[in-house]
Amino acid sequence: MLGYRPGGPLDLVVGIAAALPAVVAIVAFLRPPVVRGSAAFAGVVWLGLGAALLLIPSIGGIIGRVARPGPQTLLPSFEAVYPWLLALGATSVLAGIGVARRALGSDASRGKRLTLAAAVATALCGGTAILFGAAVVGNEIALGDVPSTSSRYGPTGGTDPIACDAATVAGETARVDLALTGELDLRSIGTVALAGSRSGTNVEWTADVAGDLALGRYGAVRVEEDAWALRPRAAWTRVPPATLGDATLDLLAIAVALPPEVLPTAEDFGIEVIEGARARHCRVAIDGPTFLAAFPQARWLTGSEPPIQRWRGSVDYWVFLDGRVGIIDGFVGGEPGGLLPGALHATVRARMTATDRDVPVTLGAPAP
Repeated sequence: MLGYRPGGPLDLVVGIAAALPAVVAIVAFLRPPVVRGSAAFAGVVWLGLGAALLLIPSIGGIIGRVARPGPQTLLPSFEAVYPWLLALGATSVLAGIGVARRALGSDASRGKRLTLAAAVATALCGGTAILFGAAVVGNEIALGDVPSTSSRYGPTGGTDPIACDAATVAGETARVDLALTGELDLRSIGTVALAGSRSGTNVEWTADVAGDLALGRYGAVRVEEDAWALRPRAAWTRVPPATLGDATLDLLAIAVALPPEVLPTAEDFGIEVIEGARARHCRVAIDGPTFLAAFPQARWLTGSEPPIQRWRGSVDYWVFLDGRVGIIDGFVGGEPGGLLPGALHATVRARMTATDRDVPVTLGAPAP
């Protein structure tokens, strides 16, 4: 957070305000809480553990947010803020107990020490939260009317994106995320959450699968003539590259679902702005076999011989200012066949994003 520089008139103040929670922690370290009795000691220990458990996932989230290119808000929603506020409150209480004991001495009554500890904790937590929150929110308001200069979806300035009937292409490199969901009569049959990177035809990705037909973590890495595969409850294993099939993610999806011959029939839904980047929203029809070929990971939800040949659906895609496809969102549905006896309708949906396109990517062998 100290290294985060979003720009704007309060840019330096945001960096300074980010250090204030660390000051509260330093106070708690220099004036550690000392309490009497096993029950009070256990309470202090659990308070510290609770703060740590809140901070661990929050720190991971903030690192990911700051690491993304372009300005990213530090306080995107209340759901992202409240763990930090609770952890700050717990740390302030620990500091308040230590300061109160040092200021009043061990001979002071417990009531006086608790009163002073509560006052110190309130001042530390409230003051820090208000100063940091005001700096971040004020800076973001000041940046509200400033056009974004970069986006993970590509350039933000220039003419309109190409028309829907123009040839679609993928970036030379991309960070790819794919979410798949399956339903039978509105009942979920599983989900797939895939994340990876691609450089040309070299790829690395892992997918968490939770469904009726498959469960666990899968993965694939291909670097030139070397390939590795990951299966549930097993380590990465070197395999012949041919066993991975075509695992090129967005490159495969664009080539199969958006071939040149179908683009003249694409519907044009106009220009949309996605995270500051302009994109043209288009739509084409798709059948089940084409969908399955474009998103082969859907087999984890439908099985190796799915009743998908007669399914129909559509694919929405967004072409950005660099002429690259950055988002593909599609579905197919139809008779479920043998997926579930007695079911009436099945649907499989896919949403793929290709961000940070044409940014250099280094791929290598998976960690053992």
